[in-house]
Amino acid sequence: MRVGLPILVGPFALVMIFRSPMGPYDSLRWIGLLIAFIGLMGVIVARYTLGRSFSIRPQARELVTRGIYSRVRNPIYVSGMVLLVGVFLMIRQPRLWLLLIVVAIAQTIRARREAGVLEAKFGDEYRAYRARTWF
Repeated sequence: MRVGLPILVGPFALVMIFRSPMGPYDSLRWIGLLIAFIGLMGVIVARYTLGRSFSIRPQARELVTRGIYSRVRNPIYVSGMVLLVGVFLMIRQPRLWLLLIVVAIAQTIRARREAGVLEAKFGDEYRAYRARTWF
């Protein structure tokens, strides 16, 4: 369900947003849809790569450094932001960009908390991983 739900619900939700009457139907809407799908695929790949290590609350079950995690420490957060940018481009509600700022701040705080948990458990191994990856 951790991967299956986004695979099943995500594309359907994006198509419904695309087809909604919010925002004009122009090339920027199509670009937004493409960006949103890229973000959704990033979320799906990252969740699949995490496997049973995925959790809502910070936990240090395993230090996952393979796949997308070999380049980005928090690909779910980054991909989620890309997904939101795509959705916001589709529906063109200027006030939603403020929400993007709030989400970015919240994700940064959450990433720092997770980093603390991982560093406490994995120590130098996590610090080395952190040094060679982005966000």
